Amino acid sequence: MKKAKGAKKVAKVMREFKKGELNIGKSAKKVKSRKQAVAIALSEAGMSKKKKKK
Repeated sequence: MKKAKGAKKVAKVMREFKKGELNIGKSAKKVKSRKQAVAIALSEAGMSKKKKKK
């Protein structure tokens, strides 16, 4: 099964987060929040967050 280009980037960033290697911007500080990691991943992949229907 093939993944879209954006999905591969998101997966890569989330793997970095799980290993504790994901930085906040260009600083040396590490990302601690999963929500923040998802936001970074989507931003780098050029995707937007899906909205939930009410």
